[in-house]
Amino acid sequence: MTEPREVAVLAGGCFWCLEAVYLAMRGVEKVVSGYANGQTPNPTYRQVCSGETGYAEVVEVTFDPRLISYRDVLNVFFAIHDPTTLNRQGADVGTQYRSGIYYLTPEQRATAEAVVAELTAQKAFDAPIVTEIEPLRNFYPAESYHQDYFARNPYQPYCMAVVAPKVAKFRQRFLDKVKS
Repeated sequence: MTEPREVAVLAGGCFWCLEAVYLAMRGVEKVVSGYANGQTPNPTYRQVCSGETGYAEVVEVTFDPRLISYRDVLNVFFAIHDPTTLNRQGADVGTQYRSGIYYLTPEQRATAEAVVAELTAQKAFDAPIVTEIEPLRNFYPAESYHQDYFARNPYQPYCMAVVAPKVAKFRQRFLDKVKS
């Protein structure tokens, strides 16, 4: 019998940040950095960075729904990036850095819409949430040098200044969800 697995595809700015956080999350089995919902077949990083392909930098997160829920994955997502800035995260600017949830099932769509509605009602952010919620149209893995980037490059300046603080924030805020 095959064990149940679920996949979430999320865009929250640079994929290195999301990848590093989700790799540390209990119940997550695999994270693939890549590109989603664009027009160019088999895009390269250089093409995506041009902003002309329509792709967002994303992570494809494979997790065990017996250990964490899709809602748990989304709660972490909204805690580790700014869902209120259109086409940017910090100094990263362009449509490839947009905030997005790319659902694979009607249930994922409903959960994503419910989480956004709850965060909006709670006034969790000082500005409106601009995260797009769309069906996943396509996904292409990023080049191999983007995979496990933070683990392989922890002392790279961007990793030290941007990725490491997001991982630390996740570990502090979601201690019960950190892999042991």
